[in-house]
Amino acid sequence: MSRDSLAQYFQELGRHGGDLAYVHRRGYRWERWSYRQVAETARRFARLLETRGVGKGDRVLLWGDNCAEWVAAFVGCVLRGAAVVPMDRVASPGFARRVAEQVDAKLVVRSRDLPWVGAGDSPAHLILEELVEAVAAGSAAPYPSPPLTRADTLQIVFTSGTTAEPKGVVISHGNVLANLEPLEREIAKYRKWERIFHPIRFLNLLPLSHVFGQFLGVFLPQVLGGTVFFQDTLNPTEVLHTVKRERISVIVAVPRMLQSLKDKLERDFEAAGAAAWFRRAWVRAGDQKFLRRWWTFRRVHRRFGWKFWAFISGGAALDADTEEFWRRLGYAVVQGYGLTETTSLISVAHPFKLAKGAIGKVLPGRELKLAEDGEILVRGENLASGYWQGNRLAPVAADQGWFRTGDMGALDADGNLFFKGRKKNVIVTPAGMNVYPEDLEAALRRQPEVRDCVVVGMERAGNAEPCAVVLLNQQVGAGDTLAAEVVKRANTELAEYQHMRLWYAWPEPDFPRTSTHKPRTNLIAERAHAALGGKATAVPQGALAELIAHITGRPVAALPPAASLDADLNLTSLDRVELMSALEDRYQLDLNETQFAGATTVAQLEQMLREQPAQRSEYEYPRWTQRWPVTWLRPLVYYLLTFPATILMNKPRVIGRENLRALRGPALVISNHVAYLDVGFVMYALPARMRTRLATAMEGEQLWLMRHPPGSVPAWRRPLKKLSYYLTIALFNVFPLPKTTGFREAFAYAGESADRGHSVLVFPEGVRTTTGEMSPFRSGIGLLANRLGLPIVPMRIDDLFPLKVRKQRFARPGTIKVRVGKPVRFPPGSDPEHIARELERIVKNL
Repeated sequence: MSRDSLAQYFQELGRHGGDLAYVHRRGYRWERWSYRQVAETARRFARLLETRGVGKGDRVLLWGDNCAEWVAAFVGCVLRGAAVVPMDRVASPGFARRVAEQVDAKLVVRSRDLPWVGAGDSPAHLILEELVEAVAAGSAAPYPSPPLTRADTLQIVFTSGTTAEPKGVVISHGNVLANLEPLEREIAKYRKWERIFHPIRFLNLLPLSHVFGQFLGVFLPQVLGGTVFFQDTLNPTEVLHTVKRERISVIVAVPRMLQSLKDKLERDFEAAGAAAWFRRAWVRAGDQKFLRRWWTFRRVHRRFGWKFWAFISGGAALDADTEEFWRRLGYAVVQGYGLTETTSLISVAHPFKLAKGAIGKVLPGRELKLAEDGEILVRGENLASGYWQGNRLAPVAADQGWFRTGDMGALDADGNLFFKGRKKNVIVTPAGMNVYPEDLEAALRRQPEVRDCVVVGMERAGNAEPCAVVLLNQQVGAGDTLAAEVVKRANTELAEYQHMRLWYAWPEPDFPRTSTHKPRTNLIAERAHAALGGKATAVPQGALAELIAHITGRPVAALPPAASLDADLNLTSLDRVELMSALEDRYQLDLNETQFAGATTVAQLEQMLREQPAQRSEYEYPRWTQRWPVTWLRPLVYYLLTFPATILMNKPRVIGRENLRALRGPALVISNHVAYLDVGFVMYALPARMRTRLATAMEGEQLWLMRHPPGSVPAWRRPLKKLSYYLTIALFNVFPLPKTTGFREAFAYAGESADRGHSVLVFPEGVRTTTGEMSPFRSGIGLLANRLGLPIVPMRIDDLFPLKVRKQRFARPGTIKVRVGKPVRFPPGSDPEHIARELERIVKNL
């Protein structure tokens, strides 16, 4: 089907109606949008643009997190005919400001935590998270788009780094349609089979500011009526959890994510003592049929969930070893190849006709050939309109319309394209031989001590020699010796002219990377050249320092190994929580909170990042307690046992329950903590509709001891302890909230509970009172309240402490009082410490 513009394509967006289109996490909650919601919000946004004087061809800067609002704003711009200028989430404010000035943006739509762009006559701003409220007054009826053609500008994508001058690639409606239409025709052949697996669920881990991320996150899912999940973390454990919980079909990611998940599985098998079995089974699987491989690795498939079947990799070349790893485990690995100038796609691998190591066949509607030196040349409607230069466009293609990709490739007899490396990265040795860094990097990655590597050229008398820059799993102290051994072993797999005679052990926990996690080879090469060539150069500030500066909002000049995280860097407990999450996301690994809490210096923190511990938490979160039949059994037990016991023994007087009459949906309930009976009193004070849909946070350490009784407990009592654990979590919907470590997972579980319609009960003091007076609220309650985004119900239990001191189990009705305050909310982005202190004040004053 040929269209005049992408606006026609998006006019059909609402045809999927109430089907789930987008799911994204905000704070500790998951938000779900239907296709109808996206379409209606986009139409309203198009009308808002019209009222603000943003018309056809005007530029709108879109800068923020992957979310449904981002998609709605993008589609709204398309319907209005405005040109989108998507900006990387990690772009620096200075870079975003220069882009906004260069394109003369009429409007900036940004995430709440991103800074204002510009000053004085800077463009108007809208907050992405407030988009629905901002457009609420507009009509949701179909929007009459202005006349648009395939040649009109759809978006301007800026591809340079954060320090270089902006370089915008102008992409037209026709460029995208040239890639989308052949995919639509091919998918139509398999639509009858897709119905069996419908809906296809994509976990898109690519930024929407990149064209490949848009194809898999915006354009293609509509063809299938699929659901796209966006996740705000690249932590492998979180990714695995999302894939299984949400029954994901396909992961869309850069190659590094596939490598991180591979490392995660191997570490977990090693921790479980099954590493030897896994390696033997993996070797045998090389010659086995698909079903046999699937059965052999059913443990892996159980971890991902039975609906998951494929990876789509893009943004960089996937190494052959990682591709083969997942293939042997029974998963399809689909690679796409393209550049921003080719509107992402030049070729794409067929998911059911895969050629090992290939990056697919050329899509219909374009031509591809190899130059004499092997460089990939392409031409067709998918080529970008040009490079943005204000009032004129600089051409992308030359030489009869052929675009030189700068990539080296090869074609087999069946037309499959193979990526051989970047032309500019080819190292010409003194012997006149061409060495491709990708071949050498593949040999290095096969060494178990190598976490990642980059091969760069070191100048030698007008030529160059390959230099291996290796990121090792071990500590830096053994770096030089170990790097030499690793390179020596890798050289045995290479031809003599490919041998690496220079190497450098990277001294930091990770390479500097782009927003799509590609190593920044220019910075790496400069650092290696300075170390090996003796040139004086400025050593770039490490990623660890950058993360700390971002989290604390304070510049961090240097991080000597002995620097104290508390005394020198002044990290608060909340800073540590944010830092740990950022490190897991940045390095794509799991960190153990107990070990992290014990790290006091920069050196200890860097050691943790290299060791990559296999387990992150010691606590278990029982999701089965919020499923049938437990959800049916709980109210029955409560009203047969707990409720009558509360009335007979010490019926409390409830003051202020009327404050909750208008409250609907889940809430965060907080109360002072006097005795273990507090949960029963809180449940009694709540309206009936909330009592048995209440998830209660309980001291994690106590739950751990109940489930894992220590050796001092007599053998005959251990089964009783375990039974009490299961009864407690089932009948009272209890989950662990540790005092010291592990609370991030507890908070995430609280968000899951709220998504399932359960209110959450937390005692912010963290301990039961020993004096009758309230203890200070822990600052974690502020973080939880901020990220749950729920109304907060304050409560206070009075006159229970004297009964507790006297160990009095019965009291006259009304002796104990439960005061219920009005639900309160705090603006998004409020300071967690301020929230904690304000909630403490509210509870005291009830």
